[in-house]
Amino acid sequence: MSAPRGPNLGSGTGIFRRKPIETIEQAGESGLQRTLGLRQLTAIGVGGIIGAGIFSLAGAVANKTAGPAVLISFLIAGIASAAAAFSYAEFAGLIPRAGSAYTYGYAVLGEIVGWFIGWDLLLEYTAIVSVVAIGISGYFNDLLGFLHVSLPSWMSGAPGTEPAGVEPGSYKINLFAVLLCLLIAFILNQGMKNAARFETMLVYLKVGLVLLVIVVGAFHIQSGNYTNFFPFGISGAFTGAATVFFAVFGYDAMSTAAEESQDSQKHMPKAIIYSLAISMVLYVLACLVLTGMVKYTDINPEAAFSSAFAKVGLGWLGAIIAVGAIIGILTVLFTFLLGATRVGYSMSRDGLLPKWFAKTHPVRKVPSRITWILGAASALIAGVLPIGEAAELTNIGILLAFVVVCIAVIVLRYKRPELPRTFRTPGMPVVPIIGVVFSIWLITFLKPETWLRFAIWFAIGMVIYFAYSKRHSAMERGTDGDLGSGDGEPGGPGGVKSTSD
Repeated sequence: MSAPRGPNLGSGTGIFRRKPIETIEQAGESGLQRTLGLRQLTAIGVGGIIGAGIFSLAGAVANKTAGPAVLISFLIAGIASAAAAFSYAEFAGLIPRAGSAYTYGYAVLGEIVGWFIGWDLLLEYTAIVSVVAIGISGYFNDLLGFLHVSLPSWMSGAPGTEPAGVEPGSYKINLFAVLLCLLIAFILNQGMKNAARFETMLVYLKVGLVLLVIVVGAFHIQSGNYTNFFPFGISGAFTGAATVFFAVFGYDAMSTAAEESQDSQKHMPKAIIYSLAISMVLYVLACLVLTGMVKYTDINPEAAFSSAFAKVGLGWLGAIIAVGAIIGILTVLFTFLLGATRVGYSMSRDGLLPKWFAKTHPVRKVPSRITWILGAASALIAGVLPIGEAAELTNIGILLAFVVVCIAVIVLRYKRPELPRTFRTPGMPVVPIIGVVFSIWLITFLKPETWLRFAIWFAIGMVIYFAYSKRHSAMERGTDGDLGSGDGEPGGPGGVKSTSD
């Protein structure tokens, strides 16, 4: 007969021990400050989803992969993403704590699963910040060229990215991308209330810009451009869906801010669904306008909308779009760096990483240390790696997180049907299974180099877990790290003193 558990211990043993959901739900206030309403949460979600997907990816997929059927590609990807979004929404209403997929996996499938999802997301989210910063830097350099301004070559890009005519080795660092990453880290450290205001303002600007594109572009649609709607066949639309899928997530990073929501159990599920729905409507309408204005063969993959408006005599609007794209894509940096820091904060608070990282600022109530560390890491990647190599670090961890969350929501629904849920995933278990199948299918498209990098990161994570995390876990000590503020000092519940004392 097994020994009775303490009141804070979950079920499972060893590396598969699970955080008790009741304890997570009843956990007291953390060191984070609850300032985000439904509007701010939705803006953060939209900010993470809408970015390069509209301003560049839609044109590239239309030109090379799907033709006018690019809107079908976005619809397929949106349906698949919605299957995962519903699962996230159910968990967000049930477990209103920071960490998102890491916390959900820990509570349902065990500590080792939670650890590896959290470990992967730390890399994926940080790398996404780097990739987007490099992309914005490219827009910025093009804009400077339009203004006949040139930067010294040593600060114009990462080593090995020199264009034709520039001596190899001239580029030393992508300074603009580095500064962008550090700027977002600085903004996040000003407190969630002020940071959310900045994000919301940029999201309004971005959505307004997309609506301007849609409304003005609608007057220049020529129906003949839609003929041969599937020039690459139906398979082209599905292949395009695999590409644009990475433009229809971002709500997952937003859900990591659950402890900064004023009413997480009610607002977080709505924000997840609203942000995806708003983004999908804008994506589909933008694709209709783009492929209606210009024949898909004539779309510029690099600057689709700017060149499209230039072709119809509205070059001035194209210039506005270029500037707006730079400003608007900043919101993607904000959302994913927010996600990375909150995952790291949660892992540190639970003892899987040193509690020093979870120290919250005594006034601003944000995890300053982990924010600066991950901001600096993203800046380093953005400064010295070409965008292609940085992009290789993304995608696989997020897809695995989707698989884990979709599986976990099925397991928990059938093992604990009595738990109070403010949102219930429809079509159980079919909808989550769709999310699992589609995510695994997309994983098969990833390059061998991506798998190699993932295997190396996985191996490093395994060493850290068994050498440090397993022994220092709050669950190992018979406490629940979720009950403290995470400021890394003894004295509060779960061995952590509250910064709110």
